Amino acid sequence: MRLIDYTLLLDALRDICPSLKLNEPMSSHTTFRVGGVAAMTVAPESIDELVSILTLHKEIAPSLPLCVLGKGSNVLFDDEGYDGLVIFTSELQNVSFSKPDEQDVTTITAECGVSLTLLARQCVAENRALRGLEFAFGIPGSIGGAVVMNAGAYGGEMSDVVFSVDYYDPAIEAVCTAEADALRFSYRHSLFSEHPDYVVLRATLVMAQDDRELIISEMSKNMTSRRLKQPLELPNAGSVFKRPEGHFAGKLIEDSGLKGYTIGGASVSEKHAGFIVNNGNATASDIKALIEHVRHVVKFNYGIELECEIKMISSN
Repeated sequence: MRLIDYTLLLDALRDICPSLKLNEPMSSHTTFRVGGVAAMTVAPESIDELVSILTLHKEIAPSLPLCVLGKGSNVLFDDEGYDGLVIFTSELQNVSFSKPDEQDVTTITAECGVSLTLLARQCVAENRALRGLEFAFGIPGSIGGAVVMNAGAYGGEMSDVVFSVDYYDPAIEAVCTAEADALRFSYRHSLFSEHPDYVVLRATLVMAQDDRELIISEMSKNMTSRRLKQPLELPNAGSVFKRPEGHFAGKLIEDSGLKGYTIGGASVSEKHAGFIVNNGNATASDIKALIEHVRHVVKFNYGIELECEIKMISSN
C-alpha cells in the first residue's frame, strides 16, 4: 500500500463517512470469526454514499486494495489483516414491493445489503404470498453476495428470480444495469464472477403469487433441514467446495475418512463433511491448511479436484 494513497483517501472519506473506522478486526464481521484487522472500513448509509466512496477510491487511490462485504458468510480474511478499504453494505437495507400485475407478478427491488433470510420472510408477510425465495430462507448472506455467486439450495437459485441488477463499473465510474440475459448466470457463477471489480448495488426480482401456507411450509422444511444437517452451532462459512460434476463434495470428503479431521482450531464438521468449522480458536491459516489437506486427499483418492467456493481475501 502506498502511504500517500492511503492518506489521501482517508482524508477524503473523513469528509463524507461518519462510519469510518481504522484497524477494524474482520473476525467481528465474518461468520468464520477469524481474520486480522482492516486498515479502513466504512458502512455507507445509502447507495449514493456507496457510489461516492467507490468513485473516490477509483480517483484517489485505485491501487489500494478494496473489498465490498455483505454478511461475511462466504469469505476468509487473512490473519495478517487487510491492508486496504473494506466497505460494509449492512446499512443498505431498503426493499420495495410493487403491486401485483394482471398476471399476479410482483416486482421487488432490494438493496445489496438486504438479508436473504429477511427478504424471504418478507415475501410471506403482510398478506403476501410470493414464491421463489423459499430456498434462501436460512442462508446467512446478503442480496449482493447472493447475486454475485448465484446462491442456491434445495433446488432453487437466484437466477430463478432475478430480473435485473444495478451495479457500479469503476472503469467508467458509472452505475449500469444488466438484465437477466446479460448476467451470465450458471452454477455458482454470474457476470460479477467474471468482473470482480463490478459492485452490485441493488437487484430487481420478479416473483409470482402462490399458496401462502405452502410457501411457509416449504421454508420451514428447508430451515429444519439446515438445522439437522448443517453445523449452525459453530462458526463456519457455509459449503466450502463447489459441487463437482456428478458428485457431492461432502460425500467425497466423508468417504475419505475426513469427518472430524482437525488442524489447529479448525475441523471438518462431524455433522456435514462439506463444512469446515471454527472450534473456537481457529486461525485463517488453520482453515486454509485444512482446505488444502481436504483437496489433496480427495484428489488422491478419487482424482477429483475440489474447487473452493469460499472467497479468500488478502491484500496481495
